[in-house]
Amino acid sequence: MAEISAQLVKQLREKTGAGMMECKKALTEANGDLAAAEVILRKQGLASAAKKSARSTKQGVIGAYIHPGSQLGVLVEVNCESDFVARTPDFQELVHDLAMQVAAADPKFIRKEEVTAEVLDKEKEIYRARALAEGKPEKIVDKMVEGRLAKFYEEVCLLEQPFIKDNTVTVGQLIAAKIAKIGENITVPRFARFKVGETAPAEETPAEK
Repeated sequence: MAEISAQLVKQLREKTGAGMMECKKALTEANGDLAAAEVILRKQGLASAAKKSARSTKQGVIGAYIHPGSQLGVLVEVNCESDFVARTPDFQELVHDLAMQVAAADPKFIRKEEVTAEVLDKEKEIYRARALAEGKPEKIVDKMVEGRLAKFYEEVCLLEQPFIKDNTVTVGQLIAAKIAKIGENITVPRFARFKVGETAPAEETPAEK
């Protein structure tokens, strides 16, 4: 078994934000493999987040981000369970990162469950027509459509998007890791993105209601 050095534990802590003992345990399980230990911690974070997902989140903050040049701005509400956690640096950092994510990646929905049937049907129709136009066999078109829909979710749903600071994790996984570290449930109920010159839509998206 590989020796787990303090430096290796420190590297994993800096990368994941997990506690020292959790990092050492994950590294031991991964036989000193830093990448494998990170995967173990991410899986633990998802499991921990799932257990806390039913908890009520009635505290939190509204974060703001104004892009240099003042042509683009974002407001995002991020909720947690206590006002104590809402004031912590870890939570504040998450709120700032989420505001920057919305500014950079321009999501239209928070989660894929919010994408309306009308929008999905339209996307499926476009993808199906494109696949058939490319001469793809009918029997594999449905699989291609499903694959392209997964990519569509990554583009338009905040929680499915790759995190702008680390595209090896999604925003949903980033939040799950924070839940595991902080010990409280965290939710994102809404956001609004403003860009100078853009006409306001006739109807609000679910993320903006």
